[in-house]
Amino acid sequence: MDISFIVPVYNEQLSIKETINQIKEQKPNEIIVVDDASTDASYSILKKIKGIKLIQHPYNKGYSSAIKTALRKAKSKYVCIVDADDTYPIKEFPKLKKHINNYDMVVGARSQKNIPLMRKPAKFILKKLANYLANKKIPDLNSGFRIFNKKYAMEFFHLYPQRFSFTVTITLAFLTSGYSVKYVPISYHKRKGKSSIQPKHFVEFINLILRVITYFNPFKIFFTCSILLFLAALGIFGYSNFFLEQVMDITTIIFALSSLQVFLFGLVADMIAKRK
Repeated sequence: MDISFIVPVYNEQLSIKETINQIKEQKPNEIIVVDDASTDASYSILKKIKGIKLIQHPYNKGYSSAIKTALRKAKSKYVCIVDADDTYPIKEFPKLKKHINNYDMVVGARSQKNIPLMRKPAKFILKKLANYLANKKIPDLNSGFRIFNKKYAMEFFHLYPQRFSFTVTITLAFLTSGYSVKYVPISYHKRKGKSSIQPKHFVEFINLILRVITYFNPFKIFFTCSILLFLAALGIFGYSNFFLEQVMDITTIIFALSSLQVFLFGLVADMIAKRK
């Protein structure tokens, strides 16, 4: 198969050698490994491994930047990205590969078994938000094990962030642009080493989802805000009329007009997005 494997690496000395060995068993055209300025022995280990294209960032740029660096170098029609922490079952790659001729992207949808308990509420909220805004069911929003057509992925290159999250962005970009995406259930292993994901990134993920959806489908965002403002106007009118016995007419009118204004902005933004 005409495919390049991309492996972003940051402080994965415990698992990187085994990850590369498993990838080699799949016989890809090339394996591009980007060391994102690891502070452990990852780069020293990688320099001793033959049969890979090794790139090192001069300083830590982030997960997405590592993938973007490799994407520029990849020569194959298809690209498979996989994390270096030995959480993804690379031996299940054939399960994904068999669907790529019929879909533009095939994603390994992880089981929830080994996902840390503390992350599950945040992942649930992010998933529900993405499902609503993308108007599609997304089994795994940010799986780091997926195959996609490089040509289509490069269309959205300017949208991919520097750090978090390449996977969220490409998922929403493909789904909202009409590209076909297939989700294949896979197992998920317990991580070796320490994750770089922190609680503060939850807000960054929400901001990223809102920005990507606004770019592709702005009316969804504006319409939702318009409805909320209209409901607020109704709530203020009802509360002031029945409980204060004095209608807050000016406040009600402001919220109602704001609702109409946001709705019209959404229509204009949507027309601009469609023309683009």
